[in-house]
Amino acid sequence: MPEPLIKARNLHKYYGIKDGLLQASKNLKALSGVSFDLYEGQTLAVVGESGCGKSTLARLLTSIENPTSGHLSVDGIDMAKSHDKATSKKLRQTVQMVFQDPFGSLNPRQKVGDIIQEPLLINTVLSSLERREKALEIMRLVGLKDEYFHRYPHMFSGGQRQRIAIARALILKPKVVVLDEPVSALDVSIQAQVINLLIELQKELGLAYVFISHDLSVVRHIADEILVMYLGKPVEHGPSEVIFNNPKHPYTQALLSATPSTNINIKRQRIKLIGELPSPINPPTGCAFNPRCQHAHKSCKISEPIMETYGESQAACLALDEGRI
Repeated sequence: MPEPLIKARNLHKYYGIKDGLLQASKNLKALSGVSFDLYEGQTLAVVGESGCGKSTLARLLTSIENPTSGHLSVDGIDMAKSHDKATSKKLRQTVQMVFQDPFGSLNPRQKVGDIIQEPLLINTVLSSLERREKALEIMRLVGLKDEYFHRYPHMFSGGQRQRIAIARALILKPKVVVLDEPVSALDVSIQAQVINLLIELQKELGLAYVFISHDLSVVRHIADEILVMYLGKPVEHGPSEVIFNNPKHPYTQALLSATPSTNINIKRQRIKLIGELPSPINPPTGCAFNPRCQHAHKSCKISEPIMETYGESQAACLALDEGRI
């Protein structure tokens, strides 16, 4: 079996927070105990409400930040030992990122050609002519015309700007692309076009995606595996079809119940989550989801569940362990 491009084991990311000058520092637990493998040509979708740790995970995978603890390797490189210049350069070429807001991630003062070429200028010794040819090649690959090369970002629609951002991410020929809500700022019809483009690029280039989203209807079209996060912790992980057809965790069930379906034969009872997402600075004791869970029991307020295997998927739920679901 091939080695995974990304291997994450028990990743944690904490931030020290102070309420005041004389107050003791507290830990904001942005990420706790995340583990997964990502292989070539595979898409892992990371889903959950805002504040669940999705973007923190993206920053760790792209070397923007380092984990507080745990093991993370990318293409065989241990991220904890990747501080030298040559290794950092290789990681930048291996993992690239596409951001949520295509306009905010593009320099309005730069022309499209310069934006796409910039990673080559920083990371390679190619000549100006070679950089231009590679930029035009990648523009054609993502459906942008050559004549757009000398235009500015404000002259394009949201979908076209996201294609520019995708072209910039692919110019260094990465193996992994982290997509942080890449279609949430686009119209529904444009979302479909960008998703189809990403699927085509994955097939053609053998890319692996980490697709971060809160929209499960979009995730269903692109994901091979789904990792469901709640308050920085994984609560369910498994193949996409298994998660959609037979969700185990009450939080996953609630998310899916709120997802619109075009299939008239599927009738879901809406599960309403009561209350707000707890603070990651002062999370509930026991299971973090217990204040909002309809299956919560006394044990859920005392013991913290761990990921257990249920058929083809994994879930962290004491109600499942105790047979209450």
